[in-house]
Amino acid sequence: MKENIYDLIIIGAGPAGLTAGIYASRRKLNNLILTKDIGGQAATVPKIENYPGFEEIGGFELTDQMKKQAEKFGSQFKYEEVIKVGKANNFFEVETSAGNKYQAQTLILSFGVTPRNLDVPGEKEFLNKGVTYCANCDAPLYKDKIVAVVGGGNSALDAAEYLSKIAQKVYLIHRRDEFRGEEILVEKVKKMDNIELVLHTVVQEIKGDKFVNKIIVKNLQDESIKELAVEGVFIEIGHIVNASPVRQAVELDEKQQIIIDDYCRTSELGIFAAGDVAFGEYKQIIIAAGEGAKAALSAYKYLQQKKGKKTPVLDWSNKT
Repeated sequence: MKENIYDLIIIGAGPAGLTAGIYASRRKLNNLILTKDIGGQAATVPKIENYPGFEEIGGFELTDQMKKQAEKFGSQFKYEEVIKVGKANNFFEVETSAGNKYQAQTLILSFGVTPRNLDVPGEKEFLNKGVTYCANCDAPLYKDKIVAVVGGGNSALDAAEYLSKIAQKVYLIHRRDEFRGEEILVEKVKKMDNIELVLHTVVQEIKGDKFVNKIIVKNLQDESIKELAVEGVFIEIGHIVNASPVRQAVELDEKQQIIIDDYCRTSELGIFAAGDVAFGEYKQIIIAAGEGAKAALSAYKYLQQKKGKKTPVLDWSNKT
């Protein structure tokens, strides 16, 4: 192999990218995983209860095990941010912010998503001064304090439930009166004595001195305005796709998700996508991992076909 030329480059090391690395390595594909961190959003989840095989496991622990497994089978890791994907000399070329360029015969795009902003006054000013997007990372800093969680999905419910064990009081602020998360999480949150549901409500402004000390909220039913004294604001309103590095390489939908078929193939032959960055309604760790496996197997099949070789339809057989 020439230096910096691989069979496969995987962009992103969340559950999709790490699983892709495991499956690619087991098929003896020389693969490189380019990433800013390990685990992505999954690594920030304090407690996962719906991943098969584990009654309960932390997101960091789960994704760290995936990384070690990928490394064991042969995946290489470089901690660099990808800024551009293109073509050069009949290879796909990936350029990073470190000024390096890597080439491969195939790519798997699995770089995940980034937190969505509230876009209200004070949000940027108080980032890391009371405003945070990661309960698992920052919750211990708010022991015995009053905090607010903004959102109505699983991530918001998880954050509120986790914070209720650390903070003195948790306001859970949601613009509707029904939550989008799993019923079991909704029931848990409603049973917590120190979680107050603030429904039909949006945050209008985050205020403070050196650090956050209050938020201004508006009730969408009666349009009343009030202040809530808080020292922390955990924003959990979903995520967006930053597809700028690949916008010229593959087709995207209106949400900037990468369009894929049932085999994780994109519009560009030889480029595959998996996980939260790819088109799909359900954003779950188990789904991302499954797509990562499928993308790696599809990449392997593509490379075998380029060599004129046949690949088995199934990975298993009843023959011994």
